Amino acid sequence: MDIPIRWGDMDAMGHVNNTVYFRYLEQLRISWFDALGIGGRDDPHGPVIVNAHCSFIRELRYPGTVRGRMQVGEIGRSSFETIATLSRTDDPDTVYAEGGAKVVWVDRAMRKSTPLPDVIRKAIVVPVG
Repeated sequence: MDIPIRWGDMDAMGHVNNTVYFRYLEQLRISWFDALGIGGRDDPHGPVIVNAHCSFIRELRYPGTVRGRMQVGEIGRSSFETIATLSRTDDPDTVYAEGGAKVVWVDRAMRKSTPLPDVIRKAIVVPVG
């Protein structure tokens, strides 16, 4: 997914503020959920982020476009890891940040984790080969 760097994303040091990297990672994750058709607001079950992380490798600066790439890491009973890299469209081979999140599938009414449904497992696993 490509995300434009906005002028307002920068901080006083002239580079993208560290909190904005988390917004880029969030947008990447939410757009992925939307594309898979999972976790809609009206669904009785859905994703909750319990941990998010980001390693800042190189500074991003305006103007430009961030290219986010995401994959699924370890899958558990009721959770899975997302792993993402952020680069620039004009420098696609350089990783500017790495991050991800632990996603727990919850029963929204009970406010408790619930096993990942088979349909979700199938949606997030991409066969290799």
